[in-house]
Amino acid sequence: METKDLIVNICYIAAAILFVFGIKMLGHADTAKRGNLISSVGMGLAVLVTLMASDLSYILIISALALGSAIGFIAAKRVQMTGMPELVALFNGFGGLASLLVGWGEYQRSVCNEIAGIHLEPVETFTAAVIVLAILIGGITFTGSLYAWGKLSGKLDGRALTFGGQKAFNAVIALGIIATGVIFTLAPTAELAYPMLIAVIVLSLLLGIFAVMPIGGGDMPVVISLLNSCSGLAACAAGFVIANTVLIVAGCLVGASGLILTIIMCKAMNRTLVNVLFSGFGATTQATGSASTGEMKPVSVEDAYYILEAAKNVIIIPGYGMAVAQAQHAVKELGEVLEANDCEVRFAIHPVAGRMPGHMNVLLAEADVPYEQLVEMDDVNPTIEMVDVAIVIGANDVVNPAAADDPTSPIYGMPIINAHQAKTTFCLKRGKGAGFSGLENALFTAPNSRMIYGDAKATVSGLVAQFKDS
Repeated sequence: METKDLIVNICYIAAAILFVFGIKMLGHADTAKRGNLISSVGMGLAVLVTLMASDLSYILIISALALGSAIGFIAAKRVQMTGMPELVALFNGFGGLASLLVGWGEYQRSVCNEIAGIHLEPVETFTAAVIVLAILIGGITFTGSLYAWGKLSGKLDGRALTFGGQKAFNAVIALGIIATGVIFTLAPTAELAYPMLIAVIVLSLLLGIFAVMPIGGGDMPVVISLLNSCSGLAACAAGFVIANTVLIVAGCLVGASGLILTIIMCKAMNRTLVNVLFSGFGATTQATGSASTGEMKPVSVEDAYYILEAAKNVIIIPGYGMAVAQAQHAVKELGEVLEANDCEVRFAIHPVAGRMPGHMNVLLAEADVPYEQLVEMDDVNPTIEMVDVAIVIGANDVVNPAAADDPTSPIYGMPIINAHQAKTTFCLKRGKGAGFSGLENALFTAPNSRMIYGDAKATVSGLVAQFKDS
């Protein structure tokens, strides 16, 4: 092995080690920022070494890096926390598109030296197979992520969209991909190979759209996690296409971690991944379950203050509504004034609260809420009957009692935070509408629940003001 190749491989190993340690550190709030930085250093090292080892134009590559870095920096600076889920979806999508283009471009470079003359060079079967995989996974990830972005941003209907014969239609597309992919793989130098590859590209892009279409808004956190895993697998396949070790390792790490997170979230919903992808959850509404017969009972901020002022144990259950109102800083301040009033405060986090994995954790970390105050669902529920007040801020399905006691509900069997078992529950909502999944929440009409209507940030700030003025 030449000295140059040895140095490149050593640097790739160093980059892979940085990736592993970086991902490990992302598992705890205290080290997450450092872990992100370490992973970035590893990626920078991998890019730099790849650039130095290649014979490509430095100007072209550096220009592309500068342009991509500028776009990423501006996007990260401008995006609001409410827009973080759709930004993650876009990042997943463009990662998939990059892998698709790598596979396509490599075939162009290796096989079509002269497109007009169709001058072909030998391509190994293994290389052809991983090109198909890179294009297939990358194409599904790209259009699937774009469709998820449309749902999350409100540009597309967030409900599950289904039509007659949809599963059969998707199966036909999948079979078409398999057929054209096999033909291309077995004869990558034949005249029919290039049309087959184009067919794989088109069908993969279509499958991404129709695969996400029947998935409702309530399942979007799982979809985002799964698409993140797919983007990693696509990158891994692209690494095999161009024989780049560090890309293979990075892709495997992202793919594996995303898949593990997807499985964890499915367990948190008491559903299988197959059920999430193919059940069409969200296409129907509360009509499929028992209708609520109770009445929502509003309460003023002033009256809520008197109950909180006497409370000795409070849990705060955040949801997407907290992100919409950007109320995380006000929520932290409320926690502080409650603690100053000799009250124990905890933040109960459901694994699928919000629109992406860890959405609530990110929001609360941004507000510097102590990590020790964040508790998981399984740690809260056993003692929730002793809680004086549960404050639900914009959460819906993750506190819906129908999941526990209504066998006809679409979410029946899904583990929830049992906010309805607290002595008093305050539900902060803008209005009386259903949540993103379209299901009516039985918690809002429970005997011990009181509704506080209005902007969550204004409501929480009003409660803080009551404490400070007393």
